[in-house]
Amino acid sequence: MAHRPQRTFRRRQVDSSDSDGAEDPTAEAEAQRERAAPGSPEQGPPPGVRAELAGPQRRARGPRGRSRVWASSRRVDGGSGAPESRRIDLSTDEEDGALHSTESKDDQTSSSDSSSSPEETKFSSAVKIPDAAAIQAARRKRELARAQHDYIPLDVKHPSTTSAVKGDSGEDPESEPEDHENRILFTPKPQTLRQRMAEETTSRNEETSENSQEDESQDIWEQQQMRKAVKITEGRDRDLSHIRDSPAVKKFDTSISFPPVNLEIIKKQLNTRLTLLQDTHRSHQREYEKYVEDLKSSKNTIQNLESSSDQAANYRFYKSMKMYVENLIDCLNEKIIHIQEIESSMHALLLKQAMTLMQRRQDELKHESTYLQQLPRKAEIPTNGSLAVDENTPRILKEVESRRSQRRQARTLAGNCNHQEGTSSDDELPSAEMTDFQKSHGDILQDHKKVFEDVNDDFCCIQNILLKFQEWREKFPDSYYEAFISLYIPKLLNPVIRFQLIDWNPLKLSSIGLKQMSWFTSIEEFIDRGVEDTEKDNSSDKKILSAVINKTIIPRLTDFLEFIWDPLSTSQTTSLQTHCRVILEEHSTWKNEVSKSKQDLLKSIVSRIKKSIEDDVFIPLYPKSTVEDKTSPHSKFQERQFWSALKLFRNTLLWNGLLPDDTLRELGLGKLLNRYLLIALLNAVPGPDVVKKCSQIAACLPEKWFENPAMKTSIPQMESFIQFLLQSAHNLSRSECRNEVKEIILILVKIKALNQAESLIEENHLDDLKSLKKFE
Repeated sequence: MAHRPQRTFRRRQVDSSDSDGAEDPTAEAEAQRERAAPGSPEQGPPPGVRAELAGPQRRARGPRGRSRVWASSRRVDGGSGAPESRRIDLSTDEEDGALHSTESKDDQTSSSDSSSSPEETKFSSAVKIPDAAAIQAARRKRELARAQHDYIPLDVKHPSTTSAVKGDSGEDPESEPEDHENRILFTPKPQTLRQRMAEETTSRNEETSENSQEDESQDIWEQQQMRKAVKITEGRDRDLSHIRDSPAVKKFDTSISFPPVNLEIIKKQLNTRLTLLQDTHRSHQREYEKYVEDLKSSKNTIQNLESSSDQAANYRFYKSMKMYVENLIDCLNEKIIHIQEIESSMHALLLKQAMTLMQRRQDELKHESTYLQQLPRKAEIPTNGSLAVDENTPRILKEVESRRSQRRQARTLAGNCNHQEGTSSDDELPSAEMTDFQKSHGDILQDHKKVFEDVNDDFCCIQNILLKFQEWREKFPDSYYEAFISLYIPKLLNPVIRFQLIDWNPLKLSSIGLKQMSWFTSIEEFIDRGVEDTEKDNSSDKKILSAVINKTIIPRLTDFLEFIWDPLSTSQTTSLQTHCRVILEEHSTWKNEVSKSKQDLLKSIVSRIKKSIEDDVFIPLYPKSTVEDKTSPHSKFQERQFWSALKLFRNTLLWNGLLPDDTLRELGLGKLLNRYLLIALLNAVPGPDVVKKCSQIAACLPEKWFENPAMKTSIPQMESFIQFLLQSAHNLSRSECRNEVKEIILILVKIKALNQAESLIEENHLDDLKSLKKFE
């Protein structure tokens, strides 16, 4: 696009006579100051008008100031005389700077010709004002330049006019204003308040001295200027409306060169833009998530505040709970002393009974063994009695035989004909001792009932106690878990549970199981309700039952195992191992935990079995000639002791799964089978009875010891027993006892002595057992 030329506007200087400056120096100085100001809001009339008005009549109006035009315009009375209408003050003309357009020249010329004087004609001939045709041609030229978006220079010089003006003015050339000071103002600038006040004051002074002719000419000039101003304003409005209606279209400049564009650059820019958009999206997403979290947090805070709004009720609850716990602790501290006394009395009573029975069994065993040893030499006993039989021996043996006969009668009535002598528990007490035991037991139970007789159920019933804490957990779970109530509840329940277990004897088959007890079910309901009420998994409450068992039940069972349990009693062992299995295995929330109480319990079982093996197992060895007679006292006594030891062997292996396998094999196989039972079998007369005893021994062995299908040989502790079975099979094969040999082969197969069983099958040609061996 072509650049527009810079417009230069130069204001023409109006000549003034020397007489004018001499007559009114003040007015001339004021006019010069106003012309010298570059931004002065007041400008004179167009140059043509100033040329016409530069006559002698103007010099007479110099001192009136710059506001005569406006004062005279208010007078409507007309006057004649063209020379008077041309006398216009220069300062007044400068106030109308907006009327200096090219269109105004034509109107000023026409009005000047009609009312000019001889002096004005002489001045106009020197200025050379263009005619109307020249002005119209210049106007068309400017319009054509505007239509072509081009401009013409406006710095047209008139040397003749300028020289004439300069010659007439008589002013110094150096005092001429600069170009920016000679700019023509096309619009009037607003007057200040001071200017308007000065104008009004001047107009009032001039009204009395102004004549009608110059007022009429001034009015005519003003009307002309107003018409020109209206034309200029209308043209400007049309130009602005055209600009608004038709926005300018930017033209593309083909001379500008751009860098080359290819697909990679576009792709890179698109990727950059996509990355920026993705970053913006992620930031917005993070802000959104933050707002969502803030919203949730606010909702939770509102709920918490709403739930905790009733501070008075909360305070009352905490205060009542505090008082309840304090009263409960005081009550239990007072009652625990009585509970311990009753518990000790019951334990002492049961211990006394157990010790009585065990001591009686050992004494009877000692007396009977001594009696049988001295029985063949009775005739050789000296009269001095140094080796005489104890006087209590006949009485003791008589009592033992009496109890045996009573048990035989009871078994006959019950139809149990397969019972072996020596497998009975022999725990019958004399009637007097039984009466004393029952009386003492009843007295203890009476004292037991009186412990919580004066106590409210809320302080002695486990269900009510747990309901109090359950209410706390439901209303204020945060404070409940922060206070670690689950660790404190087992300590609170310990005295009450011990009170309920005073009459519980785990050695009796008729004793109630732990899962059927009221306190056990109450604790389970409390734990289950806590899991249902809370969304999160609170494992602390799940350990309440485990802690109760660990701190309360296991110590009581340990006491029974160490002091009261008789391993020779099958009923006691069966009942006790059932309760222990429930505690150590079936309780899923605690069975995998290893605690000191559990270790102590297992150690008590092992130590009590060892003690029983050392104190209660005794199998005498008599000559074969003596034991061949099954009716002899020696044979009967040996048979009873063998079956008693076999019963202890069976009771020991009942702890399979609770005790470690190595420990159990050492107790059952190493100490009982190889040391006592196998020696008795080697001393016995070969025959069907020996095979029967071996079958009973094999029946007691745990099946899981031989469950491995890849197992071809038995466990090392069974090697001596396997050799005895092979020896017995060879002896029986010579006696043509094929059924007994088959029974031995089945025993070998069961204990995974497959190689030995296969050799026996081949030696005895028992082809019908090959399929059984392969099946096993």
